[in-house]
This record gives sequence, structure tokens and C-alpha cells, in this order.
Amino acid sequence: METKCSLSIVIPVYNGAATIGRLVDELARLSVNGGLEIVLVNDGSCDNSADVCEALVSKYQVPITFINLSRNFGEHNAVMAGLHHDRGEYVITMDDDLQNPPSEVVKLYEFARASDYDVVYTSFQSKEHNSFRNFGSWLTNRAADFLLDKPKGLYLSSFRCMNAFTVEQIRKYTGPFSYIDGLVLQVTQKIGTIEVVHLPRKVGKSNYTFRKLVHLWLNMFVNFSIMPLHISTVGGIVLSTLGLLGVIEQTLEYFFWHKPQGWATIVCIILIFSGAQLFILGLIGEYIGRLHLTSNRKPQFVIRTIKQNH
Repeated sequence: METKCSLSIVIPVYNGAATIGRLVDELARLSVNGGLEIVLVNDGSCDNSADVCEALVSKYQVPITFINLSRNFGEHNAVMAGLHHDRGEYVITMDDDLQNPPSEVVKLYEFARASDYDVVYTSFQSKEHNSFRNFGSWLTNRAADFLLDKPKGLYLSSFRCMNAFTVEQIRKYTGPFSYIDGLVLQVTQKIGTIEVVHLPRKVGKSNYTFRKLVHLWLNMFVNFSIMPLHISTVGGIVLSTLGLLGVIEQTLEYFFWHKPQGWATIVCIILIFSGAQLFILGLIGEYIGRLHLTSNRKPQFVIRTIKQNH
């Protein structure tokens, strides 16, 4: 794709009507050598975010692309839609809630540009999310350490800067189960980090829910790792070994100590083994189901309209 500006800022918008206007206003005032563009992706918002974003396209001289998706596809798929329409040498992704100050965009961009990193993530000295989101982010990062071969000490955040090479490689993923950080870690290990300011949320409430957290974990576990299958194999071996030891123990008791048969114990063992089998079958079913949906070309995103001022 032809590069026409130095920096693209991709913002997935979900119920962000109260904040996106101020965010774009502050971004439009930034001075970046080579110019910048803003890519807004409305991810099936329930409020009037689409109308607000469409009005912003006509309001500013800075190049703005507004992508209106046909329904809610999830944050990472919305970001993918934006990445397919950016034109920058570098791309910054950020949330629409104003908790990442626009003034930190230039700091992040200049650090990435001056470094040899393909991707630069931001870290926060003090995170101003609510306790549930902080815990969810911590848990997600710990899971990524285990599953994704993440560089030690790297904190994964949605406020990140990627060069054009990385973005071009990420675009090649066409499946419906996008996970940007998983794709980044498949592409490169040249990843840096920079500390930035994180502000408290002043308007509205977080769209981060338990359901979205589970969906993110499933994408990470199933689409970007086969570690769960390894764990299932090891678990199956352990349970089978315990079962064999149990049979030996029961046989010895029957022939040498003549103890009555422990039916309650047998029932518990059967329940444990049955539960383990159902869990593993469900895990395998999750892999197969996702392959089925991907082979049937479930869309990563569907664009209803695009509006630009350039």
C-alpha cells in the first residue's frame, strides 16, 4: 500500500460518542513531521458514535478516514479494519476513552521512529482502570507469558506503535478470530516499551466486560497456541496413571485386606475422569469449530460505509 503520511492513528470506537470528538480535536492539533492521519472505526456502537464520527470527517483538515462496520465485531477485528485502510509509515492504535493522553502520541511515535524496534508498547506507572479491568489485564499478560513466547517483562497494551513492515504482515491474517498482540508476537521479537501517562476515566464507564475477557482468552488460547492441547495430553496421562494406581490399590485391598468395596470412591473417580474427558472433548471441539467457521469464511469484519476527507 502506498505510504502517504508518517503516522496513522487507528481508533476503534464503541459507544464513544461522549469522548471521540475531544480526542480527535486534540489529535488534530498535534504536529508530526511528514503529517498524520486519523482512522476511526465504529464497531457497531449502540449510541450515536457513527453520527459523531461522520461529522468529524468534515470538520477537520487533517486527513480522517471513518469506517462504519455493519455490526459489532470486537475491538481487535475493528483494529484490523483500520489497519487495512491506514497509509502511515508507523501506526499507533489507541482507545477512544481519553485515558491515553493525545500528547503522549508524539512521544510514543518519536521513540519508535528513533529506535530499531518493529513495535513499541506502552506501560503505565499507575493504571487508572477499575479493579476488574486491571485484574483482567494482569491475568491476560500472565497468560501471554505462558502461551505466546512473550519477551520477559513486556506489558501488552492497546496503546502501541507498529512500523509499516509489521502492519503489512498482520494484514495477511484473514481469519475471524483476531488478536493483535498474538499476531505481533508471531511476526517479530523486536519489541520495545516506553512508559507513558495514564489518566482516570472522566466520562462514561468501561466497555471491558467478563464476556469480552473470556472471548479474548479463547482467541489467545485456541488461535495462537496449541499449549492447551499439550496440557490436555499431560493431564490425560496423569489421570490415567492415577486411575491405574487406584485399580491396583483396590485389587490389593480386596484380596489381602478384604475391605468392602468403596462405591462412593468409585463414583467420584468416574465423575472426575468423565469430567476430564468432557473438558478435553470440548477443547478439541473449540479448535474444530473455529476451523469450521474459518473455512466457511466467517468475516473478520464487514464495512457498511467509508467516509474520507482526503
